[in-house]
Amino acid sequence: MDATYIQESIEQLKTNIFMHVRHRTLLQYTGEPVLDENQLFYLLMPFLNGEKWNEQIHKSAITVGIVHASLSEHDKIDETNATSKEQQLTVLSGDYYSGRYYEILAQAGNIPLIKQLSEGIAIRCEHQIKVYEVNSLTLDNWYESISVVKTELIKRFYQVYGFEQYSTFMHTSLLLIQLQKELRNLQHGNKSLILEKMVESAAKEGQPLELLLQQKIDVLNDLLHEYLRSSIIKDELKLYIEQQISS
Repeated sequence: MDATYIQESIEQLKTNIFMHVRHRTLLQYTGEPVLDENQLFYLLMPFLNGEKWNEQIHKSAITVGIVHASLSEHDKIDETNATSKEQQLTVLSGDYYSGRYYEILAQAGNIPLIKQLSEGIAIRCEHQIKVYEVNSLTLDNWYESISVVKTELIKRFYQVYGFEQYSTFMHTSLLLIQLQKELRNLQHGNKSLILEKMVESAAKEGQPLELLLQQKIDVLNDLLHEYLRSSIIKDELKLYIEQQISS
């Protein structure tokens, strides 16, 4: 196994997800579903590391990807132009993907994963809603919310199939990658609701957000490398993870 095999596995998972949600009209107006390859990698990490993997588990990984695609579609809605045909179809595409995930799991009788994902979606949405609330949260609170949004559904997938030993890598890596992205957005002046909230929280701590973000990134980077040094996962996976956080 090398980086090419890992990337091909991710691309195959992505293709399988697309096949299960393909709809001609939605494709015309909203394009392909948005999928995060870093999240897909962690869905496949147990398989890539040689864990027991069967058709049910693979189909379950596909459904988690579909749920991520559904939630990503809803995230794309523009509040200032929510009545356009494209925006309305974007809402419908998110609902369509959500229905497909439930249909696939219900047909398979996979009640444990339906239960876990339903709970995970609710928790994830609670954390996303926080950016719209009048609140006084610390930067650590925002870091937790970002982590939940990126990792909660994969964590639930791990719990159903006994892959919890990979959670430490997944949580640390996905939070690190997202904070690196937020730092770049901040430096390039790309505003978002979460960044505005984080700027307010940093000001209350008396420090510029750029400095505090870099400090948190450095801590997570050191922590992840320590996990990698002490882990028995395959060397090719360690290298891939290092490439993820350095790109």
